[in-house]
Amino acid sequence: MTQSVIPNIKKLMLSVIIMFSFSSISFNAQAQLNVVTTTAMIADLAKNIGGSKVKVTALMGTGVDPHLYKATQGDLRKLTKADIIFFNGLHLEGKMQDIFEKLARKKTVVPVGGKIEHSHLLQHGKHPDPHIWFDLSLWHKAGQRVLETLQQKDPVHKTLYQNNANKYLSEMDAVDAWIKQETLKIPEAQRILITAHDAFGYFGKAYGIKVMGLQGISTAAEFGLQDIKRLKDVIVKNNIKAVFVESSVSPRFIESLVAGVTAEGHQLKIGGELYSDAMGPDGTPTDNYFGMVKHNVNTIVKALKN
Repeated sequence: MTQSVIPNIKKLMLSVIIMFSFSSISFNAQAQLNVVTTTAMIADLAKNIGGSKVKVTALMGTGVDPHLYKATQGDLRKLTKADIIFFNGLHLEGKMQDIFEKLARKKTVVPVGGKIEHSHLLQHGKHPDPHIWFDLSLWHKAGQRVLETLQQKDPVHKTLYQNNANKYLSEMDAVDAWIKQETLKIPEAQRILITAHDAFGYFGKAYGIKVMGLQGISTAAEFGLQDIKRLKDVIVKNNIKAVFVESSVSPRFIESLVAGVTAEGHQLKIGGELYSDAMGPDGTPTDNYFGMVKHNVNTIVKALKN
């Protein structure tokens, strides 16, 4: 080999090394876990705990009812491409159960409510109440499930995920304590929350408020004249001044209840709109989990404390 060829080989090797190095840097900078969630509340967990190492997509946006939701072809494509799928479980996404079972054979599919102790769940008929995000101590457990899954899937960034989770879950504990203080502002006799469906059972149990809904835990449940009469009697007997509509449920049922009670001479108003099965629109204070929870608490306390 001549002396003139050797420098050329060295230059070629150096170029290859440089190109490989830049390629590796670019890949590492862009590499993210592709996470798909059903609800925005779960997406909020994944975004805050995963941080820059995850790309999170929520299938169900503002005003979407997860009880009735059916996956579109676009959803199926997103789910198929995901590295991790987080869903609530406990039959919240009842019409998607078969899809999750099939995908679980090939990829990481995790129900965030799947490991909550049975003794902590409210039971309604055959199924547990799925609305666990309204008891922040239970949603803390859902956050732990997200953390464990991310650490198992991406152990290189285990410490980063742990630090993110520590910060987020500490804030959750602080908001939990704040709710307990705020709800005490409502006179005990007035601590009755009436909404379109029983989405706030865990909220009521955790924070000392009696909760009643026209429908059951699912918006697919039927209700009739007896249910309306039952609520009318409770409203009149307890001198309840306000009931609430929900962002993901048609307001007409509650509006009919208010009209019926008012026609009988009792003053009753709609105390505001609560976010139950979905968070608020992007760019608003309720487009994140803590903002949604604080909005609900402020709305409930303001309407019921007088």
